[in-house]
Amino acid sequence: MAALAWLLIPLVAAIAAGLWGSWANRTRRARSDGPELDGYARFREAMEKSRTSP
Repeated sequence: MAALAWLLIPLVAAIAAGLWGSWANRTRRARSDGPELDGYARFREAMEKSRTSP
């Protein structure tokens, strides 16, 4: 019986990890990279302007 308990511990941990992984991944689908990419484009434009206008 003790061996069965030791085998259930990794099984419960794997199930918990799977549930946590699916919960953590659900919020990523809702977010997009749009604002970050827009900010990066503005940064690149500013760097180009500062490099070309001495």
